[in-house]
Amino acid sequence: QVQLVESGGGLVQAGGSLRLSCAASGSFSSIVVMGWYRQAPGTTQRELVAHITSGGRTKYADSVKGRFTISRDNAKNTVALEMNSLKPEDTFVYYCKADVILAGLQYQYWGQGTQVTVSS
Repeated sequence: QVQLVESGGGLVQAGGSLRLSCAASGSFSSIVVMGWYRQAPGTTQRELVAHITSGGRTKYADSVKGRFTISRDNAKNTVALEMNSLKPEDTFVYYCKADVILAGLQYQYWGQGTQVTVSS
């Protein structure tokens, strides 16, 4: 099994910053992609915020480009999301996701979610 543990959410004023962290543990061969998604309360759809491959390639949602930065430590199996210039519309539950290679197959795992609230 693979566990993803997130930390770093909270309440911040507009214009402020937060850093989210996620650590993966368990038995797996490698992690192909690690990323962050967000989901509004009462909805089922999660939208991509940013992801990063094991080779360091990144992808960002247009709404966060220039404000958020994703980074990854492959040796520690961790991923972080530095969020700057936060806006009230960034208020969501943020989920860490990892695409993991296990016994030659690829699986998706999700963290438990961490609330980010940006006040105006």
